Amino acid sequence: MADMTKTVLVIDDSSTLREEILKIVRDASLFDTYLEASDGLDGFKVLLNNKVDLVLCDLEMPRMDGFRFLSMMRSREEFHDLPVIMLTSREDRDTKIRGLEQGASDYVTKPFDPGELAARVRVQLKVKGLQDELKRSNELLRKLSITDPLTHLHNRRHLMEMVEREFQRTSRKGGHLSLVMLDIDYFKKINDTYGHQEGDQVLAILAEIVTKRLRSYDMAARYGGEEFVLLLPETPLSEAQAIAERLRVEVQDHPFSGRLQHLIMTISLGVATYPSSRVESIDSLFRQADEALYRAKQGGRNRVELMAGAGEEKSAPHDSQVLVTD
Repeated sequence: MADMTKTVLVIDDSSTLREEILKIVRDASLFDTYLEASDGLDGFKVLLNNKVDLVLCDLEMPRMDGFRFLSMMRSREEFHDLPVIMLTSREDRDTKIRGLEQGASDYVTKPFDPGELAARVRVQLKVKGLQDELKRSNELLRKLSITDPLTHLHNRRHLMEMVEREFQRTSRKGGHLSLVMLDIDYFKKINDTYGHQEGDQVLAILAEIVTKRLRSYDMAARYGGEEFVLLLPETPLSEAQAIAERLRVEVQDHPFSGRLQHLIMTISLGVATYPSSRVESIDSLFRQADEALYRAKQGGRNRVELMAGAGEEKSAPHDSQVLVTD
């Protein structure tokens, strides 16, 4: 939930004027927190250490004036939408235009009328509120566009964008990029035995297990149906194999409850790595992981298989082959 508290920062080298401004905005009940600074430099330091919703800033101050303060704000992306009302005793048009061009939202000329100042602050707060709401809506839409609605993992489209980015980065900087394709064993039997609603629940539970297992820089996506993909940057084949094996064991050992209490879920996994002798492109990376997954299925399921040409070390089959029991 968004923070509903409001904070104002008043910057002026006159303590008397700061007190007057603070009294006006306090009397108008426009803010919850009131911060102040004696010049632009101190004001910018306050800004860096606090979440501020609006700035009232004098134009002429020692050390750093209002124009320099606006320039400093403009250099930081997080302050681009922060409204700044400039306070000035100057009436000349050129000064106001210069301030507006440098990022000021409005001007109030000294000596100012308390009612006018409060009204201008309200207008800027309303504009900022609308901008913040628009940003929240856009961020929600962005998340929805890249997220699988059932599992809340990334969707296939976003996965391919991330693979492209990580593949190019690995090509430029070196290191290894590993890809794990995994599939729930006998998933059709789960749907047939328990119903599609419970099948969806199983998919969501697997997504939770996968998410908890990931490192901060890894990525998981639902590739389609009961198939998932893990993207593991800076991870050689042996390390990716270990991650896949730990995940396999954790999934197999996961206890279910309710109607699914007798279910033993297992997964098969295929692992591939770039660069290698058989992987020179994104297509070949996916193909090698997919072929390894196919061998895991053909080899008895509930196992991890590596890409072709990865050496003689292969995962041994496991005894637990029964996915659904009554």
